[in-house]
Amino acid sequence: MALSFLYRLIRRTIELLGVHHLSGIEKDVEIIVLRHQLEVLHRHTRRPRFTWTDRALLALGGVLLPRHRWSSLMVTPATVLAWQRKIVRRHWTYPHRRPGRPALPEEQVELICRLARENPRWGYLRIVGELHKLGVSVSASSVRNVLRRHGLAPAPRREGPTWSEFLRSQARSMLATDFFHVDTVAGQRYYGLFVIEIERRVVHLLGVTTNPNGPWVTQMARNLAWELQEAKCTTRFLIRDRDTKFTAAFDEVLRSEGIDTIRTPVRAPRANAYAERWIEPARSECLDRLLIFSHRQLEYVLDSYVEHYNRERPHRCLELETPRPTVSGDPVHGIERRSVLGGLIHEYHRAA
Repeated sequence: MALSFLYRLIRRTIELLGVHHLSGIEKDVEIIVLRHQLEVLHRHTRRPRFTWTDRALLALGGVLLPRHRWSSLMVTPATVLAWQRKIVRRHWTYPHRRPGRPALPEEQVELICRLARENPRWGYLRIVGELHKLGVSVSASSVRNVLRRHGLAPAPRREGPTWSEFLRSQARSMLATDFFHVDTVAGQRYYGLFVIEIERRVVHLLGVTTNPNGPWVTQMARNLAWELQEAKCTTRFLIRDRDTKFTAAFDEVLRSEGIDTIRTPVRAPRANAYAERWIEPARSECLDRLLIFSHRQLEYVLDSYVEHYNRERPHRCLELETPRPTVSGDPVHGIERRSVLGGLIHEYHRAA
């Protein structure tokens, strides 16, 4: 700001020296032109905006000009005097900080939050005492303000799992199932039945048929129970919709294995959102991009896509991990591409 004022002051001084060499007629004409331009500005701009350097130069010009010539300025004499008083007031006003305690260093804030998260039964005074042992001096009210600002409740309410932790622990024992259909080139419709693990989003394709009747669905339930026993999965609940394809025998087979079926409300597909969500990428990434001719081809396509989905496709809810994590290769080696379904899907790995 000071350099800007100095630059404008030197520039106006040079202009003043140039005006000094003008004749009297040239000066008068220039003054008349400038005054007319001021009148035009007053017509179109009621309140012009001045920078700090503009105010300083106008104030300096007001000091040098005689008082009866102040009418040539775009501001009133009272405005110039107010600017001068403001400059003097700033010069004699000492800077002061905001009232209250100074903010805690970021390192201390992180340490307070760490102690509170790792020790949910510690209260404010307990945290203050622990910080005192570490050579950090803070008050209990400062600890309270830090925890409240970061959404950490007091000690009695901070203990126990959060809602997200509770739902995540329940998801470990829950499955969701649903049907989807695929039409062949000849117009024949096939129905597929799958199950998805809510915790890791692992998909199990149970079977594909043109007639999903009661015996077939019951056999798929037996296959699912056997597969869960082989994988040693502790499943408590299975979410399904109210499709009539799910018979009472289907629920009875699962109940005999300790799995209770939960039916979604009527016309509420969002209640089975995990299963519904898998159908969308299966169609957009695979089924809608291929022509299906036979039952055997459909099973091969679905098995290939399910294998790709479980082992190679990153998932956003898993922090971009795959449902079944694989060991990454040596980062020193190059990257190789493997094509799935004739190049419809590409998988990338580090070279061995």
